[in-house]
Amino acid sequence: MDEFRTRIRTWLADNLDPALKGLGGPGREHEAFDERRAWEKELGAAGWNGVGWPREHGGRGATIAQQVAFHEEYARADAPARVSHLGQELLGPALIEYGSAEQQRRFLPKILSVEELWCQGFSEPGAGSDLAAVRTKARLDGDEWVITGQKVWTSLAHVAEWCFALVRTEPQSERHRGLSFLLIPMRQDGVEVRPIRQLTGTAEFNEVFFTEAHTARDLVVGEPGDGWRVAMGLLGFERGVATLGQQVGFRRELEELTELAETSGAARDPHVAEAIARAWVGLEVMHAHAVRTLDAPGPGAASVAKLVWAGWHRQLGELAMLVRGAAGLVAPGDLDRWQRLFLFSRADTIYGGSDEIQRTVIAERVLGLPWEARP
Repeated sequence: MDEFRTRIRTWLADNLDPALKGLGGPGREHEAFDERRAWEKELGAAGWNGVGWPREHGGRGATIAQQVAFHEEYARADAPARVSHLGQELLGPALIEYGSAEQQRRFLPKILSVEELWCQGFSEPGAGSDLAAVRTKARLDGDEWVITGQKVWTSLAHVAEWCFALVRTEPQSERHRGLSFLLIPMRQDGVEVRPIRQLTGTAEFNEVFFTEAHTARDLVVGEPGDGWRVAMGLLGFERGVATLGQQVGFRRELEELTELAETSGAARDPHVAEAIARAWVGLEVMHAHAVRTLDAPGPGAASVAKLVWAGWHRQLGELAMLVRGAAGLVAPGDLDRWQRLFLFSRADTIYGGSDEIQRTVIAERVLGLPWEARP
């Protein structure tokens, strides 16, 4: 284990361009995007993409502990945010679990080599956290699916070559029944991407409009009508070992904010000092929960994890403004890192499943409380 950690740490020290350190991430995906993609191709060539994928699918076949070590060392090196996260951490494992042999041969190598980037077509204007309310439709026309509808909050759709999408393929079906998981090429007539300008001034989220867009008949993952099962499996991968790397980044933010509070004198305010102490305790709780549930997550563990980190990170943004004081209210030019953290982290408790939805999942599926009335 120590040898594996040392190997990745040494490789990163020898190969990571210092100019790329700290670039990208939520609210900052525009930063050095082409350079970050080239960096990930270098990672792939060295065998550091898909570290947890089985060897027969091009991965390293790393153990859970080794995967944790990789994500932690990547974060400690302050390496840039990944541009192929959706392909490597979500779609790739889903194709390995549910995809056909042909789909695996076609897509997995190009995910690992970063030749093809992916976006996630789940949320819709009327189906955000309530994913079962999807209304985008697809019908079979000979050897192709024809897709019509709208997706929203689609991260990196403007740079992605492909989209994995949950669509309704059985007319008059309701809720989670009649949904299919399709792989759709983005560079075609019938697909329009419109950026959504965020509070931070950046636009990594998008609206995507499908107007008689096409994809091949065999690009449905699993069976037609079985999309809900595939989508739920994929969302389980979303909150896997990579979250421990995320927490390394959180710890760095907290350490740097604490240093700022001490040098500026803000830490002498007892309210600021208490908030910093609470943040440190919260981070330790978050880490302990992640480690405890890593091997055997159990029902509701992913929802608890999302509630914990999202609330903690949003509060960190509020703490940053408390530390900055009146100066944090002024942005004569571009936002500074703490202003951007505060503004973007307002969305942490919404995207990826809102707090309300996570609490409903825990109440119904873990605590056994009466199910909420649904239309």
